[in-house]
Amino acid sequence: MPMVVVITRDVEARYRGFLGSAMLELAPGVYAHPHMSAGVRTRIWSVIEDWYCHLGKGSILMTWADTGSHGGLGLASLGEVPKDIVAHDAMLLVRRPLPNQISTTRNQTDL
Repeated sequence: MPMVVVITRDVEARYRGFLGSAMLELAPGVYAHPHMSAGVRTRIWSVIEDWYCHLGKGSILMTWADTGSHGGLGLASLGEVPKDIVAHDAMLLVRRPLPNQISTTRNQTDL
């Protein structure tokens, strides 16, 4: 029974009440449970998915220890998460867009 963490962002208050009844709210929108079974995790995610299909606001990320996944981390998300998480060589990486780069090409007169 691994630790489960749920992070919500810009969601309705019903998520806070529901998740707070099953998990500890560590910070606004951040919930954790140290020993949640896979069955309970699946049922909680099922309720969250159902609500999200009807409400569709904000974003929700659930993560848990999973030895069968890349990097040993299971992930489920709804909505637009602020980072792009990709699997590469048996680990998870965060991919961020590069900021627009200013051209460093100089004119001949600048030299």
